Amino acid sequence: MTAWVLPLAAGCLSGILSAWGIGGGTLLLLVMTLFLEVEADLARSINLLYFLPTAAAGLFYHRKHDLLDKPVIRTIAPWGIGGAVAGAFLSTVADAALLRRPFGIYLLVMGAITLFSKET
Repeated sequence: MTAWVLPLAAGCLSGILSAWGIGGGTLLLLVMTLFLEVEADLARSINLLYFLPTAAAGLFYHRKHDLLDKPVIRTIAPWGIGGAVAGAFLSTVADAALLRRPFGIYLLVMGAITLFSKET
């Protein structure tokens, strides 16, 4: 009867964290795989689908309040698109086990940089 409580709480908390720019999808992924017994591939797919509306809402909000730095976007967007295409190709030809450790290290480094950054 209360099986909906954990998914609802995880979705709400993920939405709040996403609004703050923290990456609520990671929390959602962990809850799905560790507590809701969702298969990892399905959980990753749901996480990607979750990202689309939250990113669109964030972009809409930032555009509405003129918070986008358009020259920076014009400079970075082509590199981001190229990196996404290269990453998608790499993920189809590389062994997933080879990608786990570098990705984990990347997450740890970026987390530490974010945590210890003096910028607010």
